[in-house]
Amino acid sequence: MEITLPLPPKEVSPNARVHWAVKAKHVKAMRTRACLFTMEAMPSKPRWEKAMASLTFYFKTNGRRDADNMLASCKAYFDGITDGGLLADDSGLGHYPVVMLKDKDNPRVEIKIEKMD
Repeated sequence: MEITLPLPPKEVSPNARVHWAVKAKHVKAMRTRACLFTMEAMPSKPRWEKAMASLTFYFKTNGRRDADNMLASCKAYFDGITDGGLLADDSGLGHYPVVMLKDKDNPRVEIKIEKMD
């Protein structure tokens, strides 16, 4: 399964120093969006026990970015994917190395999730 979502806002980065209410607003929006996109992509709820995710980030510019922080910034997306019914629990979700590319016209993150046996 693959879903394409907007890049996470800087307010949800582990390095962000923002008021908790500001961060919470962004986390809620991210989680809701990921849930809706997941339900649209998979009308049935398979509730996989184990899965692997690969994330490909597309940024407007080529800049130095921390792959670990980018992955952590997507925590709300993973929770929303779980809410959407694809995963039984996100504790069974592993991650491939993060890929970061440039697309100045369409910044986004593509999340591909595959079931593991």
